[in-house]
Amino acid sequence: MQNIPFIDLIIIFIYLFAMIGIGYYFSRKNQNTEQFTKASGKIPGWAIGISIYATFLSSNTFLGVPGKAFGTNWNAFVFSISMPFAAWVASKYFVSFYRNTGEISAYTNLEKRFGPWARTYAVICFLLTQFARMGSVFFGMALTLQALLGFSMSSIMMVMGICIIIYTVLGGIEAVIWTEVVQGVLKTLGALLILFLIIWEIPGGITAIYAIAKSDHKFSL
Repeated sequence: MQNIPFIDLIIIFIYLFAMIGIGYYFSRKNQNTEQFTKASGKIPGWAIGISIYATFLSSNTFLGVPGKAFGTNWNAFVFSISMPFAAWVASKYFVSFYRNTGEISAYTNLEKRFGPWARTYAVICFLLTQFARMGSVFFGMALTLQALLGFSMSSIMMVMGICIIIYTVLGGIEAVIWTEVVQGVLKTLGALLILFLIIWEIPGGITAIYAIAKSDHKFSL
């Protein structure tokens, strides 16, 4: 165990138990498949929006992207710039398509149009992609918590993974979305606090930061 303040340790455990608590709360409302997979369509649009936003905020965002920007430049920001356009295309064409067909997932549509092989192929490709992404996200998360807590990385990943599985399986999509709403708010406030502290601590503030970034060609994008 590292020399971490006891209050910080308590906050981490409270957060883990709160996630499981959210899953248990929504598990009592899941009476059928439609409720479990899409909450009967009753989740507010703003909550879904924050949930999607929070999905793209991970340990990669807080460790990998700043590390890449420090080592090279801000070119990785292109992905974030393209997100609003991708969201517009998805909301205009994909969302309306699935609302008109009444189908829950893209896989159902693929199976109806092309057969079981198409659904199986799409599922396998999606799962492999998500396994790779989750692996990098869990690695970054465990790397951070290991530095703070001193526990082994494998133990941290196991505990976090089990907590995520429990609240997801118990509460379904509703638990996932509302948990991510909380995560989105916390991570955004945390990022803004970090930014404020960095600007506050650097002699010269924003002016000095701009001069350093310009001299190191960070604005080449």
